Amino acid sequence: MPETLMINEIFYSVQGESTWAGWPCVFVRLTGCHLRCHYCDTEYAFTQGRRMGIDQILTEVQRQTGAAPCPLWEVTGGEPLLQQDVHRLMTRLCDAGKTVLLETSGACDISTCDSRVIRILDLKTPGSGEVERNLLSNLEHLAPTDEIKFVITGETDFLWAKDMVLRHELDAKVYAVLFSPVTAIPASNQIAGCAGLLSSQLAHWLQTDAELAGRVRLQSQMHKQIWPGGPRGV
Repeated sequence: MPETLMINEIFYSVQGESTWAGWPCVFVRLTGCHLRCHYCDTEYAFTQGRRMGIDQILTEVQRQTGAAPCPLWEVTGGEPLLQQDVHRLMTRLCDAGKTVLLETSGACDISTCDSRVIRILDLKTPGSGEVERNLLSNLEHLAPTDEIKFVITGETDFLWAKDMVLRHELDAKVYAVLFSPVTAIPASNQIAGCAGLLSSQLAHWLQTDAELAGRVRLQSQMHKQIWPGGPRGV
């Protein structure tokens, strides 16, 4: 049976998150997600998409990037690990010499990923509404090249994430631990009136927390600063 994936979109842009921020990057966004985070900014990826073979995906990327092949790729979603054939795509990219980032919620098993893939594990905080879906066994499969991200909606999330970092010594397991302030939350999804968190507030908490000094870095979403308003394909 041909290896195919349900693809929401493929685009060539600038990486806006993680320690790879600022590098040109090809994004392959897969369709489907079994979580419903309150602050989700890609709800369109839940159902929209078309089925494509892996060769078709690579051809489409070649069309977009033209004569300047891009060495950095990110496989994202949705939740990309819900589709089994994503592993074949990532392995083929690694075999081709690409640096492959995987953005995953952490609610799916990461242990079967190609060891060359850099996994960015988005551990869900209480403010996401999906904290109980975290698969904590994933923490035992992390590698020194991986990264962990926490999306922080407020002080409760900050303290929860801090406890996770210290209790599981996450900074010793991965290349970077990232705290990212949530951007504006749609009014229909807001919890207790939380409409977003200022980067300056999160920066202050990190600056004044002695226990997290040297363990955690602040992350902003660069792509939303370059292209405000949240257009797709960036």
